[in-house]
Order: sequence, then C-alpha cells, then structure tokens
Amino acid sequence: MPVIKILPHHEYCPEGAEITAPAGTSICEALLDNGIKIEHACDMSCACTTCHVVVRKGFESLNDAEEEEEDLLDRAWGLEPQSRLSCQAILAQSDVTVEIPKYSINHAKENH
Repeated sequence: MPVIKILPHHEYCPEGAEITAPAGTSICEALLDNGIKIEHACDMSCACTTCHVVVRKGFESLNDAEEEEEDLLDRAWGLEPQSRLSCQAILAQSDVTVEIPKYSINHAKENH
C-alpha cells in the first residue's frame, strides 16, 4: 500500500504523520480515514478548494487533474504547480508527500 507522508500542519496534523491507504483512494479519503480532519466543505464533490494540498513528492504518480479541478485550483490560496484538490487526487502504487496549506478560502469552518 502507498504511504502518504503529511508534513506538519499547525491545526490538522501538528507533528506530521505517515499513513497508508490502498491504491485507488483519494488523498482526502485517506486523510479522513486516518483521523486527519482536512477541510472538505463540498463533501468531496469537486465544488470547492478547501481540501487543497501541495504534493511535494510523488505528484507524477497521481491521476491527471480534470479541467474542472484545474479551474477550481485557480481560486485556491497558495497555489503551486504541484497543487491538487485532495478529493480528486487518486493514489497509485507510489508513496506521496503532501503539505496542507496554512490557509484555505473557507472563512467559516464547519465544526470549529
């Protein structure tokens, strides 16, 4: 199973983490399944940017972004060339390292 290394994030994963998830799983699902409560305001339907991550390692192993995802990413805070919506980024067999940006465009967070 691929390993996802999550770089430290002050709110969601202060110490960083390493988790595993089966190939075919989205990064967002893998994080949530492992207790890392990344935002996903649209319930993983590719309608917002709150689950934006930057893939620091293994970017090329993920599925290609669809046009809809690329259009949404244009509105994400801290956009980088390796940015993906974690609900759309599907794991293959390779390990990945992700960074959850410090901010999102979601001003009113759920359950906080």
